[in-house]
Amino acid sequence: MKIKYLSALFLGTTAALYSQQTNDTISKEAKIEEVAITGSRNKKRTVIDTPVPIDVIDIKQVSQSTGQIEVNQLLQFAAPSFNSNKQSGSDGADAVDPATLRGLGPDQTLLLLNGKRYHQSSLINLFGTKGRGNTGYDMNTIPIGAIKRIEVLRDGASAQYGSDAIAGVINVILNDRDKGFEGNVFSGMNLFKSPGNNDVVSDHKIDGLTFDFNGNLGTKIGNKGGFGNFTAEFVNKEYAIRNANPAIYDAPRQRFGDAKSQNVYFFGNIQLPLSDNLTFYSRQGFSNRNTHAYAWTRKADDDKNIPEIYPNGFNPIENTKITDFTFDNGLKFKVLDWDVDFYNAFGSNRFTYQIDNTLNATLGVKSPTSFNAGGHSLLQNTTGFNATKQFNVLEGLNIAFGSEFRYERFEIIKGEEASYAAYDINGNIVTNDTPQNLLVPVPGSDPVRYRPGGSQGFPGYSVNLNKNRNNFAAYVDTELDITKKWMVSVAGRFENYNDFGSTINGKFATRYAITPQFALRGSVSTGFRAPSLAQKYFDLQFTNFQGNKLVTIQLAPNDSDLAVRTGIPQLKQETSVNGSVGFTFNTGKFTATIDGYYINVKNRIVLTGNFSRTDLPPDVQVDYPYIDQAQFFSNAIDTRTKGVDVILSYNETIGNGRLSATLAGNYNDMEITSVNVSEKLKGKEDIYLSARERAFILASAPKTKVNLSLNYKISKFNANLQLVRFHKLTLIGYNGPDDFQTYNAKITTDLSFGYDFSKNISLTIGSKNLFNRYPTLQREAVSAGNTESGGIFDPVQMGFAGRQVFARFNFRF
Repeated sequence: MKIKYLSALFLGTTAALYSQQTNDTISKEAKIEEVAITGSRNKKRTVIDTPVPIDVIDIKQVSQSTGQIEVNQLLQFAAPSFNSNKQSGSDGADAVDPATLRGLGPDQTLLLLNGKRYHQSSLINLFGTKGRGNTGYDMNTIPIGAIKRIEVLRDGASAQYGSDAIAGVINVILNDRDKGFEGNVFSGMNLFKSPGNNDVVSDHKIDGLTFDFNGNLGTKIGNKGGFGNFTAEFVNKEYAIRNANPAIYDAPRQRFGDAKSQNVYFFGNIQLPLSDNLTFYSRQGFSNRNTHAYAWTRKADDDKNIPEIYPNGFNPIENTKITDFTFDNGLKFKVLDWDVDFYNAFGSNRFTYQIDNTLNATLGVKSPTSFNAGGHSLLQNTTGFNATKQFNVLEGLNIAFGSEFRYERFEIIKGEEASYAAYDINGNIVTNDTPQNLLVPVPGSDPVRYRPGGSQGFPGYSVNLNKNRNNFAAYVDTELDITKKWMVSVAGRFENYNDFGSTINGKFATRYAITPQFALRGSVSTGFRAPSLAQKYFDLQFTNFQGNKLVTIQLAPNDSDLAVRTGIPQLKQETSVNGSVGFTFNTGKFTATIDGYYINVKNRIVLTGNFSRTDLPPDVQVDYPYIDQAQFFSNAIDTRTKGVDVILSYNETIGNGRLSATLAGNYNDMEITSVNVSEKLKGKEDIYLSARERAFILASAPKTKVNLSLNYKISKFNANLQLVRFHKLTLIGYNGPDDFQTYNAKITTDLSFGYDFSKNISLTIGSKNLFNRYPTLQREAVSAGNTESGGIFDPVQMGFAGRQVFARFNFRF
């Protein structure tokens, strides 16, 4: 399908920027209790009277009082139902933090930008990371400096917004200030001190040096209320290495820790009234992230090493480059008293790998030490409209309806030949027909072993792939205030995908105010998530040597003959039934919301385990003699999640100052209710989903997570204290279902102090993880190479960087 119109549909020139006034307008911005966008298309609905729970996070306030400079990590410590950890040794996931809401998959939460669907990352999580087999959104492609607030809808919303909204919706709202310039300079560093008895070592006592500069300019455009708001941001972060002490442990990784990265962003938000009844808007976003992450160590005597190149062994470095582009444009106007929004939202994500400090062992001393390993990309374009109108029915009826057409394209970019191939002694590519006497042996091995091929640390992609699809959606979303106390909401959505068919979903929600302060609310809905193009078509084949045998491992596309004949069904949509019930209480000084939820998901897509050759059907073994192990994407499991969200807040004047306190907690309990295997694979449930993989799915969120935030402001001084408690987690190692690895409950403490030198200049200093908490040390597992990450702890709970101190300087004019 040709899509030349994608980037040109709404292109046009905007009016020239008029001279800007420099008066500060920060204090004149709309308060956070303004009309909510997420979860309601009723322009009169506010955050406090919605029938479903919505968290509204003031990014400016939260970011200026913490040491967080990325959206994922900011939400990790601000929203109890949100969980995200930086990864280490997880290939592409080292550059993209997998994130979950209510413990569901990274791809079961929908991300919006100013209410429009944002594009996913092209990365699919495969090895060594949470969310294996899942695609997801990369929120760190949006700079914190460009964000006004984030709305987190903690409720199923597929009937309103479409695919992915099973766990909820995260809506990022961009800055819309139309005057002045605001800048922010952040400098942070980790102060390393080993947990335990010198069990962990680092390169330096001070590491993870982080510098962040962002500038945000607001300006008026024209004389009819138009504005432009533009953000540029630069982030540089150095390594924070946390190795198991080699004097105590023989760990398989000598370079475990946070990756090094450099990010550059530019985001714009433009709105221009063209007439009294016509407004043009445009949002532009560009980000470029270069990440340098260490893979597992290849020791000097490893079969994968050439001692003449690396006498002491080597640590491969995965250099990933992510280029992300967003271009949303639209027109708002009225037709017969209907408010119409007609828009086109375009996004693309390109992810490439350059592997350095490596080699292809089958090339011997002639091997290059750097390879272009290829990559992947995703393009998404959504064209649609929404129409909304208020009717004078009972106490007010709001009807919204609309339609969307979305096009998606996924590509795999082939790497250079030596990044994936194995060569024989004559320099020819090894195939299954290559005689054994031509394979490259490991010198001195008895019995003889053979060198593995491909770039060590990350084998390159061996195929070019280009797949696309489109879908059509139509929806209606209604809200009726039956009385001043009682409202109901009903929504329905139809979607048709050209690669798997149609789905219909609905939602009912209601709220009843028993008193002006106390209200009950609840909802029930069905939901769905379409299988991603990467899950349907991802194709990866590489060869390795296990013992002295050449092994071909195939991650087969779902529509391949191999998958079909093995008994792997065609992928279909995940489906869910969501329910929630709760109450809100608000006295002005004190507010409380408590919401219980139930999410039953069927046909969740996961990456199966490796089926050995003998596990495959006999006819497949005959017709695919070169396949030794095979792995597939499949609608393999059903899950049930039950939980409770509690948010309590209190504001009080104490002396000459103001105290704000928030206690927020999440209880989340997930169980895997079924493993869905086809008739051909009955009895192989443990390969489909091993006990170890089940533990990783269930550990996507701690059972409880509690956040206490205190802020006291007096005159020009403010103090911020944040405590976060993470429940214990249990993972399973490689040695069977009883190989438990327990991470005990931990509490982190963040403390900061701020001072306003003037209305336009302020400084904040503080510490993140003040008491230097780390996950529980896995002393017995690390030397055996039995942790998922190869380190002395895995990326869980608060992460593994330890204490950080920071200073943040803010200025505006």
